[in-house]
Amino acid sequence: MKTLRETKVGETAVVVKLHGTGALKRRVMDMGITKGTELYVRKVAPLGDPIEITVRGYELSLRRDDVDIIEIA
Repeated sequence: MKTLRETKVGETAVVVKLHGTGALKRRVMDMGITKGTELYVRKVAPLGDPIEITVRGYELSLRRDDVDIIEIA
């Protein structure tokens, strides 16, 4: 299983599955990150948190906890 955290800056990935439960999973889905969505990693902070991505035409910053539940291909 490869998560979004393992993606390098400048790479594009496609969401395969979301592994969280409850409010965390719902919040990620409400941001537009669902199965089949294409994500582009724009920036990563020096300490790895947050990660800035482009999803569905807008920029989004995600915390480490949010990124860990996103399985990609």
